[in-house]
Amino acid sequence: MNDLPLSFAGSCHCGAIGFVFRTRLQPADWSVRACQCTFCQAHAARSWSDPAGKIEVVERQLSRLARYRFGQGTADFLICNRCGVYIGTVIDTPQGRFGVINVNALRPIPPGIPEPQAMDYGGETPEQRTARRQRRWSPVIDVAEPSHR
Repeated sequence: MNDLPLSFAGSCHCGAIGFVFRTRLQPADWSVRACQCTFCQAHAARSWSDPAGKIEVVERQLSRLARYRFGQGTADFLICNRCGVYIGTVIDTPQGRFGVINVNALRPIPPGIPEPQAMDYGGETPEQRTARRQRRWSPVIDVAEPSHR
């Protein structure tokens, strides 16, 4: 991890689930996106990823991490089943696990983050969506799962 000097932590409102994002990019250089699907609009999500960065998702309290799939069912949207906060999304592919964070879940939210660019992915096939995510999303180094439930 020493090659990624900046670290940003995020979590749901109650702190049960969270993530650590490591990158070389300063917040002012982030390419923030606002997906226009109904899920992302309902959560006012601002998404960001860095293909050269890394995400570690952490489940601090057993069984609080809910995985929600909708639409094409190609990715898991990570939501706290206690407080309802959406922290990010992960996808498993033959090339590995990739993810995107919800900037709104950062604690604290760093100053200087650019306004999000509206994005519409509705015309993508599942194959196109997976390929885009492999190119643009960040590698997920660990999705912490409790050893017992």
